[in-house]
Amino acid sequence: MNAVTLPTELWADVDEGTEALVEEWRVKEQDTVTAGQVLGSVVLVKSSHEITAPVAGTVQRICVQVEETFARGTTLIELS
Repeated sequence: MNAVTLPTELWADVDEGTEALVEEWRVKEQDTVTAGQVLGSVVLVKSSHEITAPVAGTVQRICVQVEETFARGTTLIELS
């Protein structure tokens, strides 16, 4: 299982305890994706960031839904 998270470097200058918001998902559970494919976007401190698939696989679970917030290190999507 591959956990998709918001890259650590995007959190570098962000205060501890700050959360990001899932703006949209472009995939759904059981979709097949390719490495580098855009899965969706999130907002962190007023900046939008695309979430891409680190590897090819199948979306097993979307862990954080649209309009939900999440903390540093949270798994957003699980790929197999």
